Amino acid sequence: MAVTLVGCAGPADDRAETAGDDGAVELTSCGVDLTVDGTPERAVTLEQGATEVMLALGLQDRMIGTSYLTDAVAPEYRDAYEEIPVLADQYPSTEQLRGAAPDFVYSMRASAFASDAAGDRRELVDLGVPAYLSANDCEDPSLIPDEVGFDAILDEVADIAEVFGVEERGRELVAEQRSTLDAVTADAAATGNPSIMWLYSSIDGAPVVAGADGLAQTMSDVAGATNVFEDLDGQWGETSWDEIAQRDPDVIVLADLSRGLPGDSAEDKADQLRDDAVTQALSAVERDRLVAVPATELDPSVRSIDALETVSDALQDHTEDQR
Repeated sequence: MAVTLVGCAGPADDRAETAGDDGAVELTSCGVDLTVDGTPERAVTLEQGATEVMLALGLQDRMIGTSYLTDAVAPEYRDAYEEIPVLADQYPSTEQLRGAAPDFVYSMRASAFASDAAGDRRELVDLGVPAYLSANDCEDPSLIPDEVGFDAILDEVADIAEVFGVEERGRELVAEQRSTLDAVTADAAATGNPSIMWLYSSIDGAPVVAGADGLAQTMSDVAGATNVFEDLDGQWGETSWDEIAQRDPDVIVLADLSRGLPGDSAEDKADQLRDDAVTQALSAVERDRLVAVPATELDPSVRSIDALETVSDALQDHTEDQR
């Protein structure tokens, strides 16, 4: 495994990024000090979020492997993605990863570095291979920022851009997303603070909704809405259809999962809400305030800004209807 770069994303106030006399970039995050000695040429991404950050920065020619799609790749990245070898349907094993001889490894999920997946991140670093992990999912939960927000996402984009020597493209991408974020924030004052629910899936009939600790909560706040389950601890958690009926959200966001299981698609979820005797009387169902969002956009990623914009537009439409 080649020694080329080391990097790891961490909380925005702990990035401690500097340039050494030899041009190396030093990063401290997720509790690991790392040094970038040169531009990676054989990067491996371990899941979709990291893959799409790389593709958004135009770095597909620096990638020799990827893995673990949880959703369809964004259309604008599809052609580039199809040129990259897929090492595993889910996470590659330690042997598969080392066999690819990467000089940079990147994941937005700590689970990628489990012992039954790609292996401990510190072991990779000790072998001289950079292993960059997103601030929003450090192995040590105490290092994760209290709020899962957009600043950490955009800091990460800037980090990856610097690591690969494409700072200008990184600045452009961050500026584009900042512009959308500013526009949504400005529009939020006019929404009237409607209530919103984020429906991810259903496990054995129990709906899984967004709680207080995840990106969905942040997006609710930024877009000018109140998450009806903001009293639920965790990023996502189970509730009941009766509880949803009692809280009666004005708008419901439906995660559109593409894995193909019954009830996963946004269309399946909408049909269930319209057909069920308990949920068909919900305000959001009666007024057709059901908003489909690709599930991968509900995890912190370069595509999360698209979910924010989609939901903001739906809230603005709701406000117009109320006038």
